[in-house]
Amino acid sequence: MVDIAERPARLAAPAAVPDAVAAAGSGAGGLAGRLLGLGGRVLHRSVAIVALAAIWEGAPRLGLVDRVFLPPLSEVLVAWWELLRTGQLAEHVGASLTRSLTGLGLAVLTAIPLGLLIGWYRPLAELLSPLLEVFRNTAALALLPVFVLILGLGETSKIALVLYACSWPILLNTIAGVKGVDPLLIRSARSMGLNHLRLFQKVILPAAVPTIFTGVRLAGAYSILVLVAAEMVGAKAGLGYLVNYAQYNFAIPDMYSGIITISAIGLVVNQLLVALERRFSTWRVDVSAG
Repeated sequence: MVDIAERPARLAAPAAVPDAVAAAGSGAGGLAGRLLGLGGRVLHRSVAIVALAAIWEGAPRLGLVDRVFLPPLSEVLVAWWELLRTGQLAEHVGASLTRSLTGLGLAVLTAIPLGLLIGWYRPLAELLSPLLEVFRNTAALALLPVFVLILGLGETSKIALVLYACSWPILLNTIAGVKGVDPLLIRSARSMGLNHLRLFQKVILPAAVPTIFTGVRLAGAYSILVLVAAEMVGAKAGLGYLVNYAQYNFAIPDMYSGIITISAIGLVVNQLLVALERRFSTWRVDVSAG
């Protein structure tokens, strides 16, 4: 004989099944919502690129521009694929990236420590400030003939030019980052008994990281732009050489292929630096997320 007290519990047990189904449904709906949201954001960010590609493809075909000087995007992509298939594009990209990353890496290794010292020690800043003001207003490309005369037409002059161009945004942003640290943080750290080394390690450097990475991102863009101009003089490989050579030989699709590749490399380098900045700035709080 079944106890009457047990009957409500047995009758209520099947109600757990709809709850589980509802939970599963809400989980699937949440996943679908997140995927739709991600797709919407990607579409929103790429709509301008898609519009530019459509205009580039349609304007020459409709006769709005001379297709001899601006061929349709499809023809440029065909030429880009041919350069990639034959290995020419990989050769030029490899040469440019080697020079660019070498110059950028040397700039990071030299400009950040120097900027930290200048920003932290006032006597050194007062000593070097006039010299910095002179060189920071001298365009890197204006010194290209000087680098070529002194270092020759080889790899050294191109890497040195990239190093010079990349050093200034990193150096100046590092100095600004150190000098821009909240004095209240410094006084609070000193009141807790931190010596100069620990103060610099725990307060100054973390607070200056965002500004330093802003300079590094600017330098990443400069490393590509300055190098392309340098490769148009006395180079036998590189994206700048490819663009210049294609122009002189009237291979217009190849010229635009080189330009597209330069833009793509700049975008990838910038995104990598943004990811690296997030990695070193995990302690920061995103105030816009609230």
